Amino acid sequence: MEEQKSHSSGQFSNGWVIDSDVFLGWKVKVKNLLSNACGQDSQHFIQFTTSEKTHGIGDGNYVILKRLRAILIAAQEDFDGGYLIPMRLLVHAEVFDNELEQAKELLNCGFTTAAAVIAGTVLETAIRDLCTRNDIPVNTKDKLNKLNEDLARKGVYNSNTQKQITAWAGIRNSAAHGDSADYDKQAVVNMIQNVESFLDTKF
Repeated sequence: MEEQKSHSSGQFSNGWVIDSDVFLGWKVKVKNLLSNACGQDSQHFIQFTTSEKTHGIGDGNYVILKRLRAILIAAQEDFDGGYLIPMRLLVHAEVFDNELEQAKELLNCGFTTAAAVIAGTVLETAIRDLCTRNDIPVNTKDKLNKLNEDLARKGVYNSNTQKQITAWAGIRNSAAHGDSADYDKQAVVNMIQNVESFLDTKF
């Protein structure tokens, strides 16, 4: 939005202004984002709706933009910090579904290796989110197997599930390293189905 601003001087304005149509489009997109990520009952959405209104002479689009941008930044910080975890999980759940559908399509087209890698990536993302959800420290360098052990140790799921996840991770690793002899198409079919079932129970 910053690149859209221009300087204006006149009887009722003296400073930066934003094109009204461009600004309206930006507000609609951000309100939709806040509604989906935070909920319409959240302070982020309520404050955005209140702050987008003009509060008097001189309260032009650029002044309003700065208020709204501060709210958007606050929402992003809360999201990244895990304070909006329930909504974050819903967003991730939708992403998981889309990516697993992509993995299935690749598998149907004969791209077994790519399907296994995508399903494994979905699994690792889910495991990391489960750790965050259960107050287990996560480092960017932590491997999936370590996080899997941490979750089982904390009782998020039992040892049988832990072993299954280890097996799925093994298929993903083999696929990522080009070791196609370690698995076949049916193994990847089962992996995708099992990962999907796992996500349904945890998300």
